[in-house]
Formats: sequence, C-alpha cells, structure tokens
Amino acid sequence: MHRRIEDYALIGDEQTAALVGRDGSVDWLCLPRFDSGACFAALLGDEDNGHWRIAPKGAGPCTRRAYRPDTLVLDSEWETDEGAVRVTDLMPQRDKAPDLVRVVEGLSGRVTMRSTLRLRFDYGSIVPWMRRSDGHRVAVAGPDSVWLRSEPAVHTWGKDFGTHSEFTVAEGEKVAFVLTWHPSHEPRPQLVDPYDALRASVEDWQEWAARCRYDGPHRDAVVRSLITLKALTYVPTGGIVAAPTTSLPEELGGVRNWDYRYCWLRDSTLTLGALLAAGYHDEAEAWRDWLLRAVAGDPADLQIMYGLAGERRLPEQELPWLSGFGDSTPVRLGNDAVNQLQLDVYGEVMDSLSLARESGLSVKPHMWRLQCALLEFLRTAWRQPDEGLWEVRGGRRHFVYSKVMAWVAADRAVRALEDNPKLHGDLDGWRAMREEVHREVCERGYDTERNTFTQSYGSRELDAALLLIPRVGFLPPDDPRVIGTIDAVREELGHKGFLRRYSTDETVIDGLPGGEGTFLVCSFWLADALHMTGRKKEARELFDRLVGVANDVGLLAEEYDPVGRRQLGNYPQAFSHIGLVNTALALFHGEGQDGADDAEKAG
Repeated sequence: MHRRIEDYALIGDEQTAALVGRDGSVDWLCLPRFDSGACFAALLGDEDNGHWRIAPKGAGPCTRRAYRPDTLVLDSEWETDEGAVRVTDLMPQRDKAPDLVRVVEGLSGRVTMRSTLRLRFDYGSIVPWMRRSDGHRVAVAGPDSVWLRSEPAVHTWGKDFGTHSEFTVAEGEKVAFVLTWHPSHEPRPQLVDPYDALRASVEDWQEWAARCRYDGPHRDAVVRSLITLKALTYVPTGGIVAAPTTSLPEELGGVRNWDYRYCWLRDSTLTLGALLAAGYHDEAEAWRDWLLRAVAGDPADLQIMYGLAGERRLPEQELPWLSGFGDSTPVRLGNDAVNQLQLDVYGEVMDSLSLARESGLSVKPHMWRLQCALLEFLRTAWRQPDEGLWEVRGGRRHFVYSKVMAWVAADRAVRALEDNPKLHGDLDGWRAMREEVHREVCERGYDTERNTFTQSYGSRELDAALLLIPRVGFLPPDDPRVIGTIDAVREELGHKGFLRRYSTDETVIDGLPGGEGTFLVCSFWLADALHMTGRKKEARELFDRLVGVANDVGLLAEEYDPVGRRQLGNYPQAFSHIGLVNTALALFHGEGQDGADDAEKAG
C-alpha cells in the first residue's frame, strides 16, 4: 500500500504513543517512552524494521475507522466477502508497564483473521530472541523484553523472524491480544485484563474530554486537538512533546527530516493559553512546573528544547539502515538545534510565567527570581544575532521576531512590577530596555517602502512569525504597519490558500536544500491576525479550510502540501493542534454550537 502520513491514527498512554495504519498495522512505537528506541519502525523503513498487523486474511485497508467519541480508542472495521470485523486499538494508562491492547470482534459472518508481529528493537536494527513461557511469546534482546498473549489463545507459530497467528471470529466473538514491554532483567509484568482496560480507557478519556469549556463551532475538532495534546504529554513530568515521531519529511525525498520527540520552549505560551482557556488547569500547571524545572540554572544556558524530564543533551545522529518515509533520508535521532541561540525563547518563557500568574495558577516562590535572572541576562544579550524561531542552519541574523520577543520579556516584567508592588526589580531599567527594543525594531526591522516588517534587519524576506506582533501586544491590531505586514505576508508567503513560514527559494536563509510544505500553525496565525484586524469572514473561511485538512480521525501533521493534497512533517504535531484550539477560541468562544451562522452574518 502506498502510504501517506495521514493514513495513520494515534493511540497512546501519556508516556509513549503508537501509529496505526489504515491496513491495521502498527508501524511506529517507542518503548517505554516517547524518546526511547522504536520496536516498530516500519514507518521509516519497511516491514522488516518492525510492525504488527492484524487484519482479515488477504485484506487491504479497512473499510472505515474512527475514534470512539471523545477518546483515544480506535475502531477499524473491514467488510469482506466472509463478513464484517472490527479491530479496537488502545494503550491503557499504565500502572507500571506499557501495554498495547488489540481487540478483534466479529460483527457478521465468519471472518478469518491474520496477525503478523515482527519485533525489531533499537529502531528496527535488532531481531530479538523469541521463546514460549507460561502461555506467552516472549521477545528478549539486551535491555528490552516484550510479552505477547491472546485471550483466548489462538494458533500461533514463528516464521521468517516473525510471530504469526491465524483464527476465525464469528458474529459476537472476540479475541484480545496484549503486548507488554518491561526491562529484560525484571520478572514478568502484572497481566492486564484487556476488556477492563478497554472499558476504563473509554470512561477515562470521555470524563477528561467532558471538562472542555469550549462549546462553539467545530467543537469536535477542538476536543480532538485537546485529546491529542493530552496524548502527547509525558504525564510523569508534565512535558509535552512536539510530536511522537522523528524524521517524517517536510518534503518527500528531501533531507528536512528532524526528531521532534522533545519539548520546545517556543510552544510554551501558546500551549499554556490553550489549556487554560479550554479549562484544563491541572495540565497547564503541570506544563508550567515542567518549564520551571527545565529552565532552572544559568540564564545563559537556556535551551530552545529539552527532553521529557528536562534533559539537556540531545545529540543528533543518523540511522543509515532505515530508508526513510517515502525514501526521505537521512533518518535522524536527537536534534542539533538544541545548541542554537534563539533569543525569542526568553520572551516566551517570560510570557508563559506571566500568563500563569495572571490565570491564578499556584505561585512558586522561586518563579519571580528566575524571571529577574532571565531578564538581566537578556538586557545585553538581546542585541546579538541569533538563529531565529525556525532553527535555520544558514547562520545567525538579527531576526525581527527574536527582538519582538525580547520586548515581550521586558514588557511582562514591567507589567508584573506595576501590578504587584510587593515584587522587587529594576522597573526603570526594564522600561528603558523595553523602549529601546521597540524603537530599534521599528527602525531597523520595518521596510517603509513595502509597509511591512521583515524577517531580519535589512532583509527583504518575510516571516510568518511577524503575524504574532499584534497578538503579543508589540503594536495594536489597527496600526497601519501591522495591517501592512499581514497583507504582505499573505501575499508573499501564501500558497494556494495556506501559508509558508518563510521563503525557501534562497537556501542561504536556512542553509538547507530543497523546500517544504505550507506550515499549518502559521496558517492558523494568519486566521488570528485577520480576526484581530476586523476581517472576521476571511478568518473564518481560512479556519474552515484548515480544519478540512485534518485526516479522517481529526489529526494534523506539521505541514501540508496543497498541490499533492497530503500532510507532511512529524505527526501528529502539537503546534498544529495548539493553533487549531487557540484560533477556535479566538474566533468563536462564547458563541455556542449554533452561533456560527449568526456570527457569520455579523462578521
């Protein structure tokens, strides 16, 4: 089957996640954490790099599939000449060991099913030793051990370094498979009841989704995005990964393939805002606490991203034995962008902590001291060139967005002192810094001839991040420079109704060959900017178009190719789903499900 990124659905247990294809094959799963080695890596290679398919014998893609309402429990159904069958996939929230549960249920007739399991540890490079033990098939290699069982037991055999099962289900009959990982030096993990796990998972997810405060148009898409963000949360620490995958290409056959299984500070304010506005204060507080732990230390050492628990070393390497998705190589682990200087993250951290304080999250005694230290470092550092928001590898520049976020850092500190006289800080010095940054950006980062801010000082290139200027309060939405920037960005970076993040025509900008798709979160930012400047009808039309890009189960990758009509980049992408939630809240919050028509007439 010719695979597309959007052919996959996500399941997970808030510590790791799996991708399940339309053909019933689990082609990606890292155990025990998001950033662990994959035991199924067919997503980035072929079946011999690890996968687990359960489907009717000889069948192709499923006839239909869907999540159970407001859950991360996936149902895939096949209609065959023999009858109809459903496979339900889930990863129950774990007690200790991670489990992958797959329940086969006959719907009509009698259907012959086939299960093919190929475990390959360390990203498809290690074939484990298989043995039988106490009704299980047990795979062991180095530190990893996986136990597989079925209830009831079905005919199973080994062949070609795989484990195969064949069985028949009639209407109303069920067969459940449970795959469990644990460290190979430990005894067998406690058995999970697959049917109890299914019931509990449905109840837990629906209870969580019911807390969503949004009740406007496209509520299903908003809830699905929030469930996806929850699924991308590493619950032991509160960190949220950018995506559960590595090296899904931004251009098919290209080299723009990166590891996104880490937590980016650039997402912090937008993530926090989405969670708080939607009613998820516990998750917002956990993310804020992760942020405080991750950035603790010398402000000069602030990184743009961290590991799930705040790990700092994320060395980049390539896996030459994997052919890449759509022959897109290299496949990478780690991310060298961790070593870049991106000054905007100081503003994003300051903005996040300011939002947390204003929203009533619990105040940590060291939080203000940390903010003061960050700003004191930034007082001189903001004058430096940096690599910018998009992690370009073409050299440092004076990126306008980085300077704008330095202004945000100073502005939030000044406002905190003005609002709370009990706090101590250099109010006059920070005000002076805020004014100096603002003046320089308006003088050096603005093209008077074209009436637009530019990507960097003295350049003619544009950047979609400039759309955030009114959102962060640098200039009001009705400022002619803001309106001019929005129009210029839409004109120069627009592509068939969507938006690129910047131009890739000149490789000197990002130092990389090839191109990429339109960037979905930037397109959501354009909708926000249009809304803020009074063009509500255009904003809502764009939002509808963006929601329509989601696949059949409501998931979005990082990018979209409007010519090939396919998703690109790591998937599902937290930033894209954060954009969807925030834009829906901005455009429709308070209208109710039936308010769209009236709002459209008013717009």
